[in-house]
Amino acid sequence: MDIRLELYRIFCSAAKQKSFSAAARELYMTQSAVSQAISQLENQVGTPLFLRTSKGVSLTAEGKILYEYARSALGLIHTAEEKLQRMAKLELGELRICAGDTVSKYLLLPCLEVFHDQFPQVTLNIINRTSSEGVKLLQNGQADIAFLNLASNDSLGNSSLEIQLSIPVHDIFVAGSRFSHLKGQFLTLSEISALPLILLENKANSRKYVQQFFQEHNVKIEPDIELGSHELLLEFAGIGLGISCVIREFSQDYLAAGTVFELKTAPSILPRSIGMCSLKGVSLSAAAKEFRSIVTAHLGVLQSPSGIRRNFNP
Repeated sequence: MDIRLELYRIFCSAAKQKSFSAAARELYMTQSAVSQAISQLENQVGTPLFLRTSKGVSLTAEGKILYEYARSALGLIHTAEEKLQRMAKLELGELRICAGDTVSKYLLLPCLEVFHDQFPQVTLNIINRTSSEGVKLLQNGQADIAFLNLASNDSLGNSSLEIQLSIPVHDIFVAGSRFSHLKGQFLTLSEISALPLILLENKANSRKYVQQFFQEHNVKIEPDIELGSHELLLEFAGIGLGISCVIREFSQDYLAAGTVFELKTAPSILPRSIGMCSLKGVSLSAAAKEFRSIVTAHLGVLQSPSGIRRNFNP
């Protein structure tokens, strides 16, 4: 049956008030409009719903059954509308973010802190996955936004995704004091490949990107040590176990402290981007929009000459 919801609202008001005229006053309608709506509903359901007398109206047996269910349904709809309004005001809801370990630690943590302070009633669900897995989570509706490596074919070339923000990052090689004799020198890619290298594990997108860059210059790189953490790359380089390939923007604490220094390469590895992505054609929730604004503001502060360049420094 194709029955407009408004007919049920009018029906429930008339049943509650036991009067078409009282229902008209409650709904700011004319009495004739209420009467016509009730007649239309009765025609739709195929049975009288009210007994009409000079003293007013009362529900028929069928009308009582319909009123019981209609009142419950309208109550649920009203509750849902209230929840939607609270979600729009960020007084309720959930924000599901997919991101890898490194992005979560060096980029998202300060933004999540700000978001949670401002909107403590919104539940944060942080899902730790790779870029390719993040794409699937977006497509399956299991994440609202995902931070993806845009150098990956799984994300950059996916037409189902919309890039909300693009964050530039630079892959660099760093070393500790054991290799201080290399400071200030420009090293070719072949010279870099001959050094003891510390790289992320083979499945990491950032490693794949760097390897591809070297391959395009006909240079092959093989790690002496493989690790699963960006921070461990910096720690291992700092104690002289080799030369680590890291992301400059996520290594500022170590560079500023002098634990490691950046090696100059010729040519430099081309910059890539990390994208804050959502599913194309699906509007961002109020929570996701607010989080995007917080990330944008955070990047602006960190890129400012006077900003605190503690963790992120494009």
